[in-house]
Amino acid sequence: MSWGKAIILVFIVFAGFIGTMVYWMSREKIDLVRDDYYEDELMYQRQIQRVANASRLDSSAFVQYYPEKQQIGLKLPNGLVSGSLLLYCPANRDQDVRRSLTKATPKVSNVPMLGRPSGLWRAQLNWSDGQREFYVERELMLP
Repeated sequence: MSWGKAIILVFIVFAGFIGTMVYWMSREKIDLVRDDYYEDELMYQRQIQRVANASRLDSSAFVQYYPEKQQIGLKLPNGLVSGSLLLYCPANRDQDVRRSLTKATPKVSNVPMLGRPSGLWRAQLNWSDGQREFYVERELMLP
């Protein structure tokens, strides 16, 4: 085999490799974090205030994963009037879990995670005491 044929063969193999990679990458599902990201950015100052309010509290609200029970434990603050819990799965937003919180919600409750995909999850807890709003976010790793 001459040098010319070898160089042409290397170019053909390389082009085939690049074409295969482009095909695989174009079929990869990529979700935006949010569909309404622009409006979400405009509300960011309000979010900063929520985080600041929550940081002044003495860890009265928390989210923790219990692997032996395969569930997330949620301890709610005493002054909760309303709120929401979002368990956000960055890998697949179809797996997200949303819960509404009210005064009637038990102060200690559990969210089952059996059958949910392993990996990184973000627990986003929003609540209000009627006067101020609060926000806590925790990263959880499901095995």
